[in-house]
Amino acid sequence: MNLYEKPRGVETRWASFENLTAGRGEGGQENRGAKGHAFDSLEPGETKTLLDISGSGTLTRIWMTVSDRSPEMLRALRLEMFWDGASTPAVSVPLGDFFGIALGRKTPFECALFSDPEGRSFNAFVPMPFRTAARVTLTNTSEARLPHLFYDIDLLLGVTHTPETLYFHAQFRRESPNVLGEDFLILAQISGSGRFLGCNLGVIADERYEGAWWGEGEMKVWMGDDTHPTLCGTGTEDYIGTGWGQGAYAQRTQGCPIADSAQRQWAFYRYHLDDPIYFDGSCRVAIQTIGGTAKEKVIALQEKNVALTPVSIDTGQPGGFLPLMDLPQPLELATQPDGWCNFWRQDDWSATAYFYLDTPE
Repeated sequence: MNLYEKPRGVETRWASFENLTAGRGEGGQENRGAKGHAFDSLEPGETKTLLDISGSGTLTRIWMTVSDRSPEMLRALRLEMFWDGASTPAVSVPLGDFFGIALGRKTPFECALFSDPEGRSFNAFVPMPFRTAARVTLTNTSEARLPHLFYDIDLLLGVTHTPETLYFHAQFRRESPNVLGEDFLILAQISGSGRFLGCNLGVIADERYEGAWWGEGEMKVWMGDDTHPTLCGTGTEDYIGTGWGQGAYAQRTQGCPIADSAQRQWAFYRYHLDDPIYFDGSCRVAIQTIGGTAKEKVIALQEKNVALTPVSIDTGQPGGFLPLMDLPQPLELATQPDGWCNFWRQDDWSATAYFYLDTPE
C-alpha cells in the first residue's frame, strides 16, 4: 500500500479496554474520558476477549504489556485467534513465545515482524486478514492472578481480499526432552496450500552434555507427498544466517536475541520474507537434534552413560568426513579417527511456527 493513497471504503479501528468493540465513536467513555479503563486484570483460569468484530479486514498491529513478565506467566498466558467464525483457533500460542522470543524470556530486540523495545512490551506487525469476522482471546492458565494487562489491536475494516488471500496461523510445540535420535517437529504436518512464514525456536541445553555444542542439526521442510525433505539446510546457526556458533544478535529476518551459555538457553528466529517458502497439498518442518564436540569428549560422555548417538566425525583432512551411521552398529567410537564428532542428543526444544494457509482453521 502506498503511503499517499487512501483505499476506498477502508476504515482504521483500534480495540483496547478503552474501546472493546473497536466501534466508531465508542472509545474513551469511562471516567468522563480521562483514562478510565487503560488496563484490566486476568484471574486464574479466566479468558478475556480482546477483539470480536465482524466484516472484512486485516489486523495490522498488536501491542501488549503485562505486569508479571516472569517466564512462568508468559508461558501460562495463552493467546488465541479465530478467523471467520471458526470453532478452532488458527493461533494458539503462549503469549511470550508468540511475540518472537521463546523460553518465556524477554529482552530488547526488533525484527521485521516483532519487537520488544525495552524488554517490557510485545509488538507484532504481521498482517492477519479475515473475510467475515475476527476474534482474539487471552487465557490465564496459571494459578496466579495477573494484576495488569494492557493492549491494543490495530486493524483495517472494509478491506476487499482477493481469492489468493491466505489466513494467518501460528502453532506452538515443545519437547522436554526431545526423543533421542529423532528430529524436533517445528510444524506438525498441515494440509492445504500456503506459505511457511518462519519460526522462532528455544533451546535449553541439558547440563549432562557439559557445555558441548548443541546446534549441529539441519533444518528440513517436506512439501506435498515428499518422502525426503525438499528443503534441507546445513546446520542450526547456518539456518539463521550466522556460522561457527551462535552469539546474540537481532536482524530484520534472522537473529538470536538470547544466547545465554551460563543458563544454557538460546532463543532464535528466521522469517522467510525475502525467500518465501510456498507449499501445495501439505507442509511439515523439523530440525535435527544433533550437537557436536571433540571425539574424546563424546567418549567421556558415553562412559558416564549420557544419552547420545554418534553421527559423524570430521577429521579436517581431505576426504575425512566419516558418516558413522552407515557403519555397523553398535559402534566402537574409540576405534574411529579423531576429530569433531556430531551426535544425537536430548535437550528442551520449543518452537512457534508461523504460516499462512488457505483455510481459517
